Amino acid sequence: MQTIPHALFSYIAQVAPAAPADAPANPFLPLIGYALLFAAMYFFLFAPARKAQKQREKLQSQLEVGQEIMTSTGIYGRITHITDSRVTIELDSGKMTIHKSSVAGLASDDSKAISA
Repeated sequence: MQTIPHALFSYIAQVAPAAPADAPANPFLPLIGYALLFAAMYFFLFAPARKAQKQREKLQSQLEVGQEIMTSTGIYGRITHITDSRVTIELDSGKMTIHKSSVAGLASDDSKAISA
């Protein structure tokens, strides 16, 4: 009893024309494989990460005083003061100054919070 992959490979071996023994191998064939591998890595790994980074930067540039936010560590608070790189938030137990990059999302959109 033959398995499906074995049967498929044996069929391909019978149908595919054999290369002449004196024909040189294509030196660019491995490069094409590496190029395809790099393209797949780009579309599956790097492109989604870059898209999430742009969403995070857009959120952080649109922060306003009075908004309820959630930090990347899960702390909820209301923005009371904003500078170029820092945000002061009011908590139930006091105030805290954090870096803008630690803002993960708006508290009203906590299901849509962008993870770092």
